[in-house]
Amino acid sequence: MNGQLSHLNARGEAHMVDVSDKTVTSRSATAVGFVTMAPSTLDMILDGTAPKGDVLATARIAGIMGAKKTSDLIPLCHPLALSKVTVDFTPDRAESCLRVEATAKVDGKTGVEMEALTAVTVACLTLYDMCKAVDRAMSFSGIRLIEKTGGRSGTFRAP
Repeated sequence: MNGQLSHLNARGEAHMVDVSDKTVTSRSATAVGFVTMAPSTLDMILDGTAPKGDVLATARIAGIMGAKKTSDLIPLCHPLALSKVTVDFTPDRAESCLRVEATAKVDGKTGVEMEALTAVTVACLTLYDMCKAVDRAMSFSGIRLIEKTGGRSGTFRAP
């Protein structure tokens, strides 16, 4: 990158980046986010007693589906034939939150950072939707890319 935004042409107009000259490489990206909630809400999720059913299974499926629909949601994002998407949850009872982590993989000409970030965000939103009847004060934080591999820019790991 030469310090210019690749989604802007010489006139400053937004456009889709031309990746036709790029080489196909194996690429992956991992993102995280946190959903903070009342301790009783976390217990309900982990005990599997939520009125709407299996909260984690539903949020996992939603996150995967979100990753697959990223190009429909984010303007100028290339549609990708994802080879794998995972969404995992780690409870933290001390902080009364769930850590949501998503990894997206593809063999392609452009990265999958947006797909991993979308998977995390949609999973967080689904956690809220599944539990809002008992805890409207849930909040999201720390949604960010923590690692990406492949492509011209190589590997990135968040500090």
